[in-house]
Amino acid sequence: MSALVKITNLTRIFDVSKPWLNRVIERLPVALLKAVSDVSLDISEKTAYALVGESGSGKSTIGKIVVGLQPPTEGSVEIEGVDLAREKDEAVVKKIRSDIQMIFQDPFASLNPRWRVKKIIEEPVKAIGGNTTGVAEKLLELVGLSKDDANKYPHEFSGGQRQRICVARALSSEPKLIVCDEPTSALDVSVQAQVLNLMSDLKDRLGLTYLFISHDLTVVRHMADKIGVLYLGRLVEEAPTEVIFADPQHPYTQMLFDAAPKLDSFGREVDPPKGEIPDPINPPSGCAYHPRCPKVIDLCKSERPELKENKDRRVACHLVQN
Repeated sequence: MSALVKITNLTRIFDVSKPWLNRVIERLPVALLKAVSDVSLDISEKTAYALVGESGSGKSTIGKIVVGLQPPTEGSVEIEGVDLAREKDEAVVKKIRSDIQMIFQDPFASLNPRWRVKKIIEEPVKAIGGNTTGVAEKLLELVGLSKDDANKYPHEFSGGQRQRICVARALSSEPKLIVCDEPTSALDVSVQAQVLNLMSDLKDRLGLTYLFISHDLTVVRHMADKIGVLYLGRLVEEAPTEVIFADPQHPYTQMLFDAAPKLDSFGREVDPPKGEIPDPINPPSGCAYHPRCPKVIDLCKSERPELKENKDRRVACHLVQN
């Protein structure tokens, strides 16, 4: 299956320094935060790729770079073979951008409270010069709402209904790729299941490709075909969903799975995760996970492991590779 999205050596650095005058007075150096560091991955057409990790691991930054909200510092993101950050032909860029949409974390914050639902859903179609006749009504029914809802305002809906409106808006321009940034984390558990089932059905029915960003492993298992695990901006493990759930290899992936709630493990005793993600402005030497890793060896403290193929997955861990 061909790759719709190809990310190669992607790096994003933010300058989080104090203003110049403050740095001079206080004698402070320039502070650079590396949110994403040398990430390479492919997303096959008509599949769902999930990025998981703790807050601050770089998931949302990658999503924003993919849709073009932020430029990469280094590396490239190719969509349908086109690097939008470097492509000079505006017609080509406009065509590829029309194939990309995003579903945000907070459905209420991502909907204009002064616009009726009809105008919200039609906006992406107008942006690409398409025909908006009947689009809003058709899509509202497709996502499980009534066509009469087109004349209402966002505040008249529940959280789950608002996220369905966001899904309808994302579908209006008939995209190939949808980046979903924690699309159900602001919803109740029962409503989460409804929205996830809807998104899964739409993926199969319309042949969509998802980049699914989440910290919830139960959501990821339901949605994803392949999972990439991020830690401090780096990809530490990548494998098909069933493979990684059956046998996680990287110690950080194992920690995430151990910390996740399980229905059949009531009363189990699990050691809580040790420590927190280190300061990305001043990361540890060697493997960034070594201060928290229960299996750390001396090599981990001095040499950063490369992400290498290991049977049916890619893993960045000295213990797995040796």
